[in-house]
Amino acid sequence: MRSLLGMVEALLFVSGDPLSLKELSKATEWDEDAVREALDELRLRYQDADSGLRIVALGEDTFQLATRPEYGETIGKLLAPHANRLSKPALETLTIVAYRQPATAAEIEAIRGVSCDGVLKTLQERELISEAGRKQTPGRPILYATTPAFLHYFGLTSIEDLPALPDDAPTEIEQQAAQLSLEAASAL
Repeated sequence: MRSLLGMVEALLFVSGDPLSLKELSKATEWDEDAVREALDELRLRYQDADSGLRIVALGEDTFQLATRPEYGETIGKLLAPHANRLSKPALETLTIVAYRQPATAAEIEAIRGVSCDGVLKTLQERELISEAGRKQTPGRPILYATTPAFLHYFGLTSIEDLPALPDDAPTEIEQQAAQLSLEAASAL
């Protein structure tokens, strides 16, 4: 088991990208249960050692070696300080997609009050959102949803890890009224 721990740690380190349990199992030639045990042991080691690193679970069966969020600002000073930042409009749009997904561009624009075509394109290029089908309404507008890269960018395991909306968020009645307005506008 000791050699498996080292192998899994090394694979996560050199990959840089998330690895699935299946990929780790294939590379180490150990079964998935043993690899999952090794990942759990590594998580504990990093946690107990007060390390700057951690094992992040992205979904149920995908893992990545990552730095701790509390060191993000320090790391950002060394690496490109502004390279990965999102603009305020991009963050607003991404927040709407995350909480309302799947959402159409018209729904996003109704909430933001401005056009979002360019921002949606940027978020798609960064692979933070993707097309999730088409809405079954006239015109069949594209539906947008977040991606695994979104979870990774914000250090989330699943979309359920998003913080709850504040109490001043639109009520269900306000949401229904906005939806009716959107449907009426798209019928014109």
